[in-house]
Amino acid sequence: MEVSAKELRRKTRLLLDTVERGQAVTITYRGRAKARVVPMNQGSERAESVKQDELFGLWADRDDLVDPETWVRTLRQSRYP
Repeated sequence: MEVSAKELRRKTRLLLDTVERGQAVTITYRGRAKARVVPMNQGSERAESVKQDELFGLWADRDDLVDPETWVRTLRQSRYP
């Protein structure tokens, strides 16, 4: 099923019911596909395939990224004192 962003705003419950029945819904904006809403069981299959991607965890071995909050604060320190 394909719906516009406007229809998504107006008929959210109807679209969620459609997804609950197992059908994927593609959201379009100005005629171009922008997003896809799929049932949760289909989405989890995609999440597993992402974890298998060679780029997943690319920076896992970096010592300076053990605490992401501190790392981001250090980056922003010069802009937001």
